[in-house]
Amino acid sequence: MQKELDAEALPVEVDILGLNAIGLEVGNPTITQGRTLPWLQDVPEQNVWVSWNVVWRDVWILDTNNVPVGVYNLTEHNLSDPVQYAELKAMLENVANGNPP
Repeated sequence: MQKELDAEALPVEVDILGLNAIGLEVGNPTITQGRTLPWLQDVPEQNVWVSWNVVWRDVWILDTNNVPVGVYNLTEHNLSDPVQYAELKAMLENVANGNPP
């Protein structure tokens, strides 16, 4: 999806990245092996998972000011389903175009 979004003429760049929960650092080498998705590690000073009330496999959509404007959970929505894939992609495109998801 990142490559597809990069190829579009969106007014702002869309960046997809992952954020690992505190305490799960041991899995970082495995999750990043052979992948190009940027991967961040949450730390106690930020504690994003707790402060945003993140649920496992959430995709948080942020606007250009890094304000959360939508959440799409990948456990509830299987991206191998073309309809659900298109739904998430449309949410990202809408935000990039200045429209809420």
